[in-house]
Amino acid sequence: MVAFFNSIYFLLKTYNKTNFFKHTFCEFTQIDGYNFPENTNYKSKSESMYFYTDEGVYRKSNHWGRVANCRWKLISNNHYKNQQIVIGYAKWNDFYPINSTEKNFFIEVNFEEKTAKIKPIKEKKSKYLFSFSEAQKRIKQITHLFKDDKWASYFNEEIESLRMNIISQFINTEKSLQEIKRSFK
Repeated sequence: MVAFFNSIYFLLKTYNKTNFFKHTFCEFTQIDGYNFPENTNYKSKSESMYFYTDEGVYRKSNHWGRVANCRWKLISNNHYKNQQIVIGYAKWNDFYPINSTEKNFFIEVNFEEKTAKIKPIKEKKSKYLFSFSEAQKRIKQITHLFKDDKWASYFNEEIESLRMNIISQFINTEKSLQEIKRSFK
């Protein structure tokens, strides 16, 4: 499947029940009130159950996040607690490869909550995309910028403003964090 996106073509891999569990990123949506069929299509060693449809997959599990070689997040309602069994649903086109150099992800930052998240290109709000591993590395550095203020003592700017300017540049360029910091001195 080829998708046109901001004047750039991306070759997106097509996922289905035979390959969605191989090095993928996906955000499942919690489904309440769904009666998971008794005759599930697959049950894993960790007791997660899967039910396939033409459009996507239902997953019944008590663990989300790092799942084998995948990164599957659960977009949950307010009542979800870790280790609780819930059902999530994802369409086949919600899966993205994470073991490649393809730039399928951007970084979304919430400065009020001091958080950063990796997001797939389907929701692209950024001009700059990263491979999954590069986005993970940058998230780690952004988290450090949010949690530690010592680095800011070398600058003559208010910390919150400085943090916002540096992080905003960092998620929209190939420049390293050190290069960006140097430009503010």
